[in-house]
Amino acid sequence: MEKHHKFSIWYVLLGIWVVLILNNLIAQSIGPTRLAYSDFLNKLKDDKVREIAIGEQTISGTFIDDQGKEATFITVKVNPELAKELEGHNIKFRGEIESTFFRNLLSWVIPIFLFVGVWYFMMKRMGPGAGVMQFGSSRAKVYAEEEIPTRFADVAGVDEAKEELEEVVSFLRQPDKYSRLGGRLPKGVLLVGPPGTGKTLLARAVAGEAKVPFFSISGSEFVELFVGVGAARVRELFSQAKQKAPCIIFIDELDALGKARGMAVIGGHDEREQTLQQLLVEMDGFDPRVGVIIMAATNRPEILDPALLRAGRFDRQVLVDKPDLNGRIAILKVHAKRISLARDVDLETLAQRTPGLSGADLENILNEGALLAARANRDEVTMADLEEAVDRIVGGLEKKNRVINQHEKSVVAHHETGHALVAALTPKTDRVHKISIIPRGIAALGYTEQRPTEDRYLMSQSELQARIDVLLGGRVAEKLTFGEVSTGAANDLMRATDMARAMLTQYGMGQTLGPVTYSRRNQPVFLPNDATMAPPPAEFSEATAAALDQELRDFMQKRQERVEELLAGHREALDKVAKALLDREVLDGKEFYELAGLSHEEGSRGARVVAPGENGRSL
Repeated sequence: MEKHHKFSIWYVLLGIWVVLILNNLIAQSIGPTRLAYSDFLNKLKDDKVREIAIGEQTISGTFIDDQGKEATFITVKVNPELAKELEGHNIKFRGEIESTFFRNLLSWVIPIFLFVGVWYFMMKRMGPGAGVMQFGSSRAKVYAEEEIPTRFADVAGVDEAKEELEEVVSFLRQPDKYSRLGGRLPKGVLLVGPPGTGKTLLARAVAGEAKVPFFSISGSEFVELFVGVGAARVRELFSQAKQKAPCIIFIDELDALGKARGMAVIGGHDEREQTLQQLLVEMDGFDPRVGVIIMAATNRPEILDPALLRAGRFDRQVLVDKPDLNGRIAILKVHAKRISLARDVDLETLAQRTPGLSGADLENILNEGALLAARANRDEVTMADLEEAVDRIVGGLEKKNRVINQHEKSVVAHHETGHALVAALTPKTDRVHKISIIPRGIAALGYTEQRPTEDRYLMSQSELQARIDVLLGGRVAEKLTFGEVSTGAANDLMRATDMARAMLTQYGMGQTLGPVTYSRRNQPVFLPNDATMAPPPAEFSEATAAALDQELRDFMQKRQERVEELLAGHREALDKVAKALLDREVLDGKEFYELAGLSHEEGSRGARVVAPGENGRSL
């Protein structure tokens, strides 16, 4: 890679120093003859001095030298009285002026050094883009090919995405392979998927495999307060990329820059839109034969401007989704290479306990397990450490010091037992893995964990009903045991109601309204429900809304009656398991099934964790 030498102020200071020293040496070598004062007096007596100029400290002039030629001289004055005394003793004497060269030099060099130091410190504090002349410069971080150690072997759980990106690597390595057939690689590759699934890691792996420079920048770094700055940074970025070609430009969080035009709030300036337009222009006029690949990542593809996604720009979209069971096993194996694991660690079991978690979550679980083992002064990370790490990530930290009175503790124990019993007695649910009444997180007083046997992408009507029954199990158990319900079931009831409403309004599973969709809300594809998004106005009549409300109440009442009948028939098991839970606080799946008198069988499919919580909150 070509190296560019930058101008430095130290070069200027060194040059000034050298010039001053040379000037002093030259002045001493070719200047007038320096006479001792005694020699000056002797020549004055011999009438060899022609003319003189008397200063405060020196006497200069012309004299006749030993060859009879006229020459210039300079001598330093001496006290006349002292001169007479010395001359009477026939002593040769001269005057000396103390040299002030270095003193004078330091008197102005030190202030210059202080000024330069303060200036340099201020520039470092302000940052590379803080100066007025630096507003339009690109803030992209440039990584040389030897600085990117990431390879495809470091990325696991996204095999389909890697296969798509291997074509990009092949093009950067062998561009003639595609150009000879008249084909061209897509100008832009957009990586879409939930947070933490490895989109940025994949982009770095592409650069590492292709062994090309890597420009990395966030979408938010383009936009500034002043209009036009972002567009200038886009031009600068593409100009630098052309000079480094072949290379990769990676724009992280593209939605910060590429949001659909016209969505800006009233009163805001159009800096973001100008920046987006400049990006569109640069991509449209970009020659793919240059060898620059533009990659971007986002978890909000639904809000991107359509002009970005048309053919000729980001015309290839690669899904980087959350890993399935095999993917989670592969990810755990990759991250486990740097951790000392004990022999009892079963990564496959750990992967079964973590459905729906991303690669970043899985790495965090292994890291938390290592921290727990180090805290206990163990030499290896055990399976118990990793199980506790999963509980920490899913449910939060244990609140061992929280004091709960015996009655509330009994309510929580019966609530959790209700969840577990309904899950064990209802077809098409997962088997119970653990029950706990130890408070965790912000508000959860306990939880019931179920372990899925496989990843699911479709849910039938009966499976959704089974989930609702499990959610209602805790509330019904409280009512059967204590004759009333508590606020701990608020979150369960809310989730069950939302699920039932979705069955009626989105999935067409209602009995009275028929196969019609009544919900039009545009939810984010890869992110949880965004509370800032207001739902659109209803697109159905008030009569239809009343019918929906009535069917929803009837549906929830029917599910509650079914759960009440189920738990009433197993009241003895409910009390037995709750009593054991009060004594031990935690029961694993095997202990629960033995106490309930049920066979320890694998459930089919379903939810993973349901739990009560204070003030309507839960795990």
